[in-house]
Amino acid sequence: MKIVVIGGTGLIGKKVVAKLRQKGHEVIAASPSSGVNAVTGEGLATALSAAQVVIDVANSPSFEDKAVMDFFEASGRNLAAAEATAGVKHHVALSVVGTERLLESGYFRGKMAQEKLIAASPIPYTIVRATQFFEFMGAIANSSVDGQTVRLSSALMQPLVSDDVADAVVDAALGAPMNGMIEVAGPERAPLDQFVRQFLSATQDRRNVVTDAGAPYFGLVLNDQSLNPGANPRIGPTRYADWLKQQNQRAARG
Repeated sequence: MKIVVIGGTGLIGKKVVAKLRQKGHEVIAASPSSGVNAVTGEGLATALSAAQVVIDVANSPSFEDKAVMDFFEASGRNLAAAEATAGVKHHVALSVVGTERLLESGYFRGKMAQEKLIAASPIPYTIVRATQFFEFMGAIANSSVDGQTVRLSSALMQPLVSDDVADAVVDAALGAPMNGMIEVAGPERAPLDQFVRQFLSATQDRRNVVTDAGAPYFGLVLNDQSLNPGANPRIGPTRYADWLKQQNQRAARG
């Protein structure tokens, strides 16, 4: 089966492409660097020709409000039109758990616009909403740092590793369209500050994490529902402590 992965050179895209190729599918890793740009429409018609499935895991290169909205609206419209012309049978998109609860953020308003465009398209679809990734704990710390102090909310979260996200996306792409969404999360739910504190300790980062209920998360004030899935999400198998151990072993090997 021919499958096109939009954003196929990014963190999730690379993993999705590799997993699908291991299963014997013909996969195009589409990105601006390969001449396929969903925002401008460049190369879409050629890339999508004879494709049965399109997977969109691309992300906005800018987090500025207007830039994010422009990115997701333009790419969403261009993909829907190109898919209709090519006769694509299934559109799979990666989104974020809690999007509808975080609309004070321009980024999440952009993701909501993307989801609405997908649902309004005639192409059968599945939206995979994931919680935060283990790999972004360092970025969360860096976004909340003041000197040697990292101020973070104690709101609960249920993050997962990117490999488990990729597995969920692959399974969705190879299954029947849901014309709806599924949620995927990690096996453990704990406070945000605790996850970051463990990450900094494991990476021998001496910055001190201070718990502050009002500390913003990329500009948003969180509660225990903000970042967590609803009932019956798909649970990724990789535990946080195991992932941290793997990262340390890789670092030790150089």
